Formats: sequence, structure tokens, C-alpha cells
Amino acid sequence: MNIEGLITASVRLGTPLLFATLGEIITERAGVLNLGLEGLMLVGALSGFATSYMTGNVWLAFIVALIAGGLFALIHAFMSITLRVNQVVSGLALTMLGSGISGVLGKAFVGKPAAKFNDIYIPGLSNIPVLGAFFKMDAIVYLGYILVPVLYIIIFKTKLGLTLRAVGEEPSAADSRGINVFLVRYIAKGCGGALTAAGGAYLSLAATSMWIENMSAGRGWIAVALVIFSAWEPFKALVGSYLFGFVMSLQLRLQAMGVAHVSANILLMLPYLITVLTMILFSFNKNFRNRVGAPSALSVPYSREEKM
Repeated sequence: MNIEGLITASVRLGTPLLFATLGEIITERAGVLNLGLEGLMLVGALSGFATSYMTGNVWLAFIVALIAGGLFALIHAFMSITLRVNQVVSGLALTMLGSGISGVLGKAFVGKPAAKFNDIYIPGLSNIPVLGAFFKMDAIVYLGYILVPVLYIIIFKTKLGLTLRAVGEEPSAADSRGINVFLVRYIAKGCGGALTAAGGAYLSLAATSMWIENMSAGRGWIAVALVIFSAWEPFKALVGSYLFGFVMSLQLRLQAMGVAHVSANILLMLPYLITVLTMILFSFNKNFRNRVGAPSALSVPYSREEKM
């Protein structure tokens, strides 16, 4: 088995999960639960592909996907932060809305080619045996490498990150210190939505150069579970995303080699089954939530009137 090929496939399969997970980490650190990642990824994938098809500029397409995702996420922000509706229900509504919009508008692009990101070989590093595979990637993968430590520093080492975590842990205490809880949550939602959409854009601008309806294929739901597995920490999100990519890549290779005699459908089902079980445990077991380090005010709407 080609180890470098396995690493390459693992990173490529894990990159869309990484961006979606990082986006949701930002959102949940502010105390807002968003189950609309699937819809956000589809919006990012479609807006990025459409822009690439019409302009031929992949960087412009990627930026448009970020903006589209950020704006689309504000729909959920308005419902969950301003209107204080149930965040689970509003998140599911966002997924259905994104799926519907991308399905209808995407029909015009089915079967049409578009520009995509090409691989960039890092001089010197790409020549390292085995590990050099990490440095034969496209620009979005490299952006993911950089984004992980940057987000870690912002969240845990800066005043901005302290403000974000304070809003997610004790919004009333943060409010009493003069922090605008609603503004912080809106900004977190916008940034998180943009990163999640970037994960979708990767699918249509780097992983492939075509539009396929529902091409996110459940990755948004896996990212929700990866946030919990990562304990809301960027570096653990990197490990979890690439580990999942490795499992997907490995089982595909085993099936192709005729080594694994278990049905491919069963193997493909396991990550989603784990996702469902994790969400059930997280939703109904408060001790589990505390043990994994969930923000205390996660999914709890904040109201100044109730504080008073």
C-alpha cells in the first residue's frame, strides 16, 4: 500500500471537515449551537463553484464562498440570538434551506467544468520521504495548516479569545463587565459560517472541479460530532478531521484491494452512526457535557430581561 498516497487522500478528505469543525468551534465557544453546517457547506460549495465557472478566478470564488457562508449563517444568528428560538430547530431549518437553495440553483451548473486549485509543491519539504506528502497539496490545505495555530492563539492567548469564551461560559457576567454579548455572538456566527462554507468550497474548488447536488454528503453532521471529540480545541480538531479522512481513505483502499469483505455501505455508515450516538449522549447527559469541556451557556439563549 502506498503510504504517501494514503496520507494525501487522508488530508484531502479531512480538509473540508477541518474547516467546518473550526467554524463550529468559534460559534459554540460563543454559546451558540449550530446544526446547520450541512446547509452552510452546500452554500459555500455552490457559490464558490458558480463564481469559478463564471470568472475562472479560484481565489475570487473562494472569497465569495466565505462571504456567502458568513451571510447565510446570519440567518441562524438572527433566529437564535435575536428571536431566541430553539437553536436545534433553527439549525435544522438552516440545513434544509441550504440544501434546497443549492439543489435548485445548482441545476444550472450540473455537468459544467470550472477552474480549480492546483497542487503546490513546497521546495525541500515536499522531497522528504513519506512526510513530504503533507507538502504536495493545494493552497486551501495549506491555509488549514496555518489556520489551526492561529485560531488556537486567538481563542486561548488573546483578550479577544477571552471575551469569546466568557460569552460562551457566563454571558450575564460578561454583560455586567460591559461586553456586548449579542454583538460577540453575531460576529462569531458570521466568522464560523464563513469557515464552514470554506469547507464546502473546498469540495467544489479543490477536491473536484464540478458541481454535484448534495456534494457535502453528510460531512456537516460529522463536523458537529468532531467539535465534541476535539473538546472545542483547534489542534484536536485537526487530528480528528485527518483521522476521519484516514479511515475513509483506508476503507476505500481495502475495498479496492479486496481485503475487506464487509459491505462498503456498512463501513461508510459507521462515522454517521457515531455522530448520532455522540449527539444523543451530548444532548441528554449533562455530566458528559461537563466532562468534555462544553461551554456552559451552549445552546442557551441570552436575555438581558431575564438577567434583570
